[in-house]
Amino acid sequence: MHVSSIQHSHSGVYDASQSSPDAVSDGQTLDNSGDLGVSDIMTFEGYYVGNMEMYADVDTVSTYLDAHQGWFTRCAQPMDVKPIGHNGYAISLGRFASLNFQVQPKIGLHLLPQNKGIYCIETIPVPGYEPEGYDVDFRAAMSLAERHQQELPSGQSTHVEWELNLQTQVRMPKFIRALPQSFVKTSGDKLLNQIVRQISRRLTLKVQEDFHTMMNLPLPGRKGPFRRSV
Repeated sequence: MHVSSIQHSHSGVYDASQSSPDAVSDGQTLDNSGDLGVSDIMTFEGYYVGNMEMYADVDTVSTYLDAHQGWFTRCAQPMDVKPIGHNGYAISLGRFASLNFQVQPKIGLHLLPQNKGIYCIETIPVPGYEPEGYDVDFRAAMSLAERHQQELPSGQSTHVEWELNLQTQVRMPKFIRALPQSFVKTSGDKLLNQIVRQISRRLTLKVQEDFHTMMNLPLPGRKGPFRRSV
């Protein structure tokens, strides 16, 4: 899940001066789109891959990941997370903006039990919540591979790889639809890429820290006897 490993299906570098998750303008919001006239649906999508290292054997890492009721809520902070049943969560991602247009997405994620070492996550409805003007299709898969590491106390580590297919449909207000569609599409895809990069990087570091602290193990990539490989 290292940010350097994430790939987006559309080229281009995100321009924080145009749209930033952390610096929201005072422009139109999605929630009042009914006041903006006729709106149309636009689709933004991306494919992402990432990885992280865990300094323990596969069985130990699997046991930790299986017990997501403990680590998921802790590691997802500062995002607001509420459980949905035994394997689901409602997540408020925060406020994001692009082209003077704001959205505060909330999505439901179902963390499916592992199947032969493969972990899958998919979107589910959030009870009592009706998204206004957007729809998210989140499909992720994560796999574990054990490696021999003689320099580690256990002699083994686990390489975690994941991939994500993400599609978001947004009802655009009339003032956005007046812009060239290619420009709107590129700006939306770049914003989607930035959101995934920001959240995945933060989640990766928190999961690694949470796991290695619980297991009293050195943390990959931090100062100490072990370094993250380049």
